[in-house]
Amino acid sequence: MINIENLTFGYHKKQMVLENLNLHIKPGHIYGLLGRNGAGKSSLLHNICGLLFPNTGTCQVAGKIPARRSPEFLQNVFLLPEEIYLPNVSIKSYLDIYAPFYPEFSRDMFFKFLKEFEVPKENKLQNMSYGQKKKVMISFALATQAKVLLMDEPTNGLDIPSKKQFRKIIAGVIKEDQLIIISTHQVKDLDSLIDFVLILEDNKIILHEPVDRITDKLAFKQVMSLDEIAAVIYSEGALKGYAVVAINHKQEPSRMDMEIFFNAVLTEKQQILSQFN
Repeated sequence: MINIENLTFGYHKKQMVLENLNLHIKPGHIYGLLGRNGAGKSSLLHNICGLLFPNTGTCQVAGKIPARRSPEFLQNVFLLPEEIYLPNVSIKSYLDIYAPFYPEFSRDMFFKFLKEFEVPKENKLQNMSYGQKKKVMISFALATQAKVLLMDEPTNGLDIPSKKQFRKIIAGVIKEDQLIIISTHQVKDLDSLIDFVLILEDNKIILHEPVDRITDKLAFKQVMSLDEIAAVIYSEGALKGYAVVAINHKQEPSRMDMEIFFNAVLTEKQQILSQFN
C-alpha cells in the first residue's frame, strides 16, 4: 500500500533529513516507527501524507502520489500530528465541519470511542485539557476509517489508564485493508500493540521486521547475572539484575521489550542487524 523508493528529503540542500530511503509496507498491520529525536520520523509521515514533498525519489500511497493531494487520496489518508490546534467550537460542530471530508466517517464509532475515553460529548473543545483534546482527535482519526492512518506521538498527554484504553481501541479497529503507522518516543506504549517494527536511523530505515521474527531471532530476558545466559548482545541494569537481549539459539519464546530492543539496536547496531540479514 505504501511504496517508497530512494526518497531523499531535506529542508535545506546541505542538510538531508531522509536519504535514499526505501520502504514497502502492506495493509492489515500496525507499524511502530521508532527513532532518535530529529531522526526524521515526522518528516517521513509528512511525505507519506503529502504535506512535504521528496527532493528526489518516489512515494506512492495506495497507487496515488501524495504530493498531488488528489481528493481521493486525501479521503483515505489521515495524519494525527503530535501538536493539535482545535477551533473554539463544540464537538458536534467540529464533526459537522470536518467529518464530511471523509466518506467512510462513522459518527457511531466516534461517539463509542469518546465514551470509552470518558470524554463528555457535550464539551467545547477549547474548554478541554490537552489530554482530552488528544482523546477527541484519536477518536476522530479512527472514525474516519481512512485506509492509511498516521499517528505522531499519539499517547503524549494521555494518563496511564488512557494509554491502556488507547492500546485496546487501536488493537480492535485495524482492518485487512487498513494500515496504521505510529511514531513515538514512548516505546513502552507500543508493547503488545504493534506487529511490525520500523527503525529510522542514519537518514533511512535500517530495520523493518515483524515482531514474531524479532522474537524468533532474539531472546529477551531478565537475569540476576549475565553468566546465566549465553550470546548476550546487549544488557542494561534493571531493578533485579539485568535486562538482556541475546541471540535466541534455542528458539525459546520470549516477549519483546520495545524499549530494550530499541536501545540494543542503537548501541549494538551491526550485531543486531546482522541477525536479520
